[in-house]
Amino acid sequence: MTRSWTPGTPDADLSAIARTPRLVVALDFDGVASPLVAEPMAARALPEVAAQASRLASLPDTLVAYVSGRSLHDLREITEHDDASPIVLAGSHGAQYWYPGTGELDSGSEQTAGETREALWEAARPIIDRYEGAEFEPKTFGMGVHTRRADRETEAQVFAEIDALVAERFPGLRRRAGHRVLEFSSRTEGKDAAMAALREHFNATGILFAGDDVTDEDAMRVLQDDDLGVRVGPGESAAALRVDSPQQIAQLLETLADERAARQE
Repeated sequence: MTRSWTPGTPDADLSAIARTPRLVVALDFDGVASPLVAEPMAARALPEVAAQASRLASLPDTLVAYVSGRSLHDLREITEHDDASPIVLAGSHGAQYWYPGTGELDSGSEQTAGETREALWEAARPIIDRYEGAEFEPKTFGMGVHTRRADRETEAQVFAEIDALVAERFPGLRRRAGHRVLEFSSRTEGKDAAMAALREHFNATGILFAGDDVTDEDAMRVLQDDDLGVRVGPGESAAALRVDSPQQIAQLLETLADERAARQE
């Protein structure tokens, strides 16, 4: 059962994850580190979230990652990420990775995926362009359709038409629906795969994962007893804790950093 976290109130689960020997803090970006915005590429982390993420990443045996459905190229742009960053990136729902000191890993199958992707883009763009407020997002392994500027009737219509197109011509693509977005990908990885990859890469003894959308529940469901899931905003969730907003995520990260720093003194 997911329970609300109150800033300034001691929490046994948060204290426990702060004490784990080797911690990965994994954050979805849109709706978690950044408020949801109408223009997808205008998203930026709240300064207070970015500050606490940097603070955590500076602590011993503490790794911070942004885990997103965005393509790695776009994720690097919206996180204002450069090659000197200590922050890990997991893009395309766990199909792409960037690690400090290593850089981008070869995600594989891009050339084969490109043929399907280009055909999908060519077929989908004219449909999306007919709907006011709908926006096409190119992705490394597919595409997204954003409808944050559209009304709900328009959203239903464009999603239905794109669904019909994909069912007829691209039935092998993985479909994901989220907050005002519909995505299709030639890769099947979800954020559950990202949790497994980060756990193995860093030999983590505990993961704190925070997410706000349906696709984040893939990660929530594979968290283990020594991990902690945090849901941002409403909706059913497998997370243990719930906060109201990215602003409260910043407060939670600050509490986590305070407790972890104190443990290591």
